[in-house]
Amino acid sequence: MNAYLVLTVIILYFAVLLVIAYFTSRETDTNAFFIANKQSPWYLVAFGMIGASLSGVTFISIPGAVLNTQFSYFQVVLGYLLGYLAIATILLPLYYRLNLISIYTYLESRFGFWSYKTGAFFFLLSRTVGAAFRLFLAAMVLQVGLFTPLGIPFWVTTVISILLIWIYTYQGGIQTIVWTDTFQTTFLLLALVSSVYLIKDSLDWSWGELVREVSTSGYAKIWFWEWQGPNNFFKQFLSGAFIAIVMTGLDQDMMQKNLTCRNLRDAQKNMLWFSLVLVVVNFIFLSLGALLYLYSHEMAVALPAREGVVLTDRVYPYLAFNHFSVFAGVAFLLGIIAATYASADSALTSLTTSFCVDILNINREEEARRRRMVRRAHLGFSGLLVVVILLFNELNRAYPESNVIGNLFTAAGYTY
Repeated sequence: MNAYLVLTVIILYFAVLLVIAYFTSRETDTNAFFIANKQSPWYLVAFGMIGASLSGVTFISIPGAVLNTQFSYFQVVLGYLLGYLAIATILLPLYYRLNLISIYTYLESRFGFWSYKTGAFFFLLSRTVGAAFRLFLAAMVLQVGLFTPLGIPFWVTTVISILLIWIYTYQGGIQTIVWTDTFQTTFLLLALVSSVYLIKDSLDWSWGELVREVSTSGYAKIWFWEWQGPNNFFKQFLSGAFIAIVMTGLDQDMMQKNLTCRNLRDAQKNMLWFSLVLVVVNFIFLSLGALLYLYSHEMAVALPAREGVVLTDRVYPYLAFNHFSVFAGVAFLLGIIAATYASADSALTSLTTSFCVDILNINREEEARRRRMVRRAHLGFSGLLVVVILLFNELNRAYPESNVIGNLFTAAGYTY
């Protein structure tokens, strides 16, 4: 893939983001930064949340995992529906009744000062590690696919990645992100659909043949009823429900967009429509996974492996960069960027929001001081993400055969 072509496409992509940021961040105050003055159209929030919930990790991992787990992940996705229903009917009415900016403020009135501060602290910890991990993986893809051929070191890639997010979010915050995430989700879905179409075209299949080949491939098994198995339906379904409640309903990052809707009814419509569309999108991701392995079999492509074991997280990037067309490779790269930045930009804004509201008690200050505090916190968390990403890179280089970073990410997950 021509590095200069990719660089041109990426520059144009971020140029559009900056234009969107310019028009959505004029004459904004801290209320716009935190909750968009509660003026966001619910359908934009719902659409943008798809990109925010599907990080670059998901973009790569879900299709790759089909080799070993078939479509069992879809049982988890169905569980999401139950979790999102609980959020829409229980948590959102609570948050809107209390008129919250940070959802952790509720902990103070319900459980007291220390529970409140502890909840906010663990969110700041887990979201910093999680956002840095996702950005690290995306930066690695950019490094291999673009910056290494241009002779640009990884630390420059990292600084540029965070700097771009800082530029288009520092002024408008969540008010800008509602619009930029809509743009980025569009590219994510275009990358997904175009990948499916291009594989179908490469194999010279009709859409009917594609459906038949996927459904009879052995990869498309959804239902698992063996009670002792790790993919048992009831275990997966209930896990999906609790994952949705904890990692969306109790997470400032995901809920901050919902709190920008005009009223509770709009927020509930947003949550319900988002959950339905997310089911469809995840099913297409799983179908793409089956197609990747069918393509490699039909074309006799040797997939990346270590000691005879296929490295499933590398299958999609490997095929996109080395065996698909240039257009497919560019589409994949834009999909990774869109998925990663749609989750990372809101993470940076939510970190800033929680720190200012929950730790600095910004609501007690006058507007001019509030703005200064937000700017400094936003810049500080941007710098912190750079440091953590570079730390991940050093750990990855020092212990290439171990899963140190994965273990750190898992440990951060316990904070939920």
